[in-house]
Amino acid sequence: MIRLPTHPTPDPIKPGEESVWDYPRPPRLEPVRQRLRVVLGGAVIAETEAGFRVLETSHPPTYYLPPGDIAGGTLVSPRRAGICEWKGQARLFDVQGGGRMVPGAAWTYPDPTPDFRAIAGYVAFYAEPMDACFVGGDPVTPQPGSFYGGWITPGIVGPFKGPPGTMGW
Repeated sequence: MIRLPTHPTPDPIKPGEESVWDYPRPPRLEPVRQRLRVVLGGAVIAETEAGFRVLETSHPPTYYLPPGDIAGGTLVSPRRAGICEWKGQARLFDVQGGGRMVPGAAWTYPDPTPDFRAIAGYVAFYAEPMDACFVGGDPVTPQPGSFYGGWITPGIVGPFKGPPGTMGW
């Protein structure tokens, strides 16, 4: 008998919270007016109030920042990366700031699919290797695992895809 992966039971939510299990599939893109900030090596390498977030079932939001709001020289060694079934072909960057260099810590979609055209050239950062990432004044907790790049903030409820055993969700 073939066993199909089971979905977890969503965590209970309180007023003002969002469950990642209420996010759509295919994912939705929406603007973010809260300040997004990324710190590496003690330096603010990116900061904007003109970002976007992608919401997808079982994932904390992934935030995309406009390239003009990223410090010059931060993104280095661009290279072709994987393909997202929803957004298209990605390009991966090493990230440098404050004397630190982190390989493969940011990505972009230079020519995304039509539903994601608004984030063409915008950049997302993995939170885990950064000193800190913020949404508004809230520090970010990285999405579990090393494959996905979602940012968990207060008010976002899981469980979240990413750790071992969740790839089939």
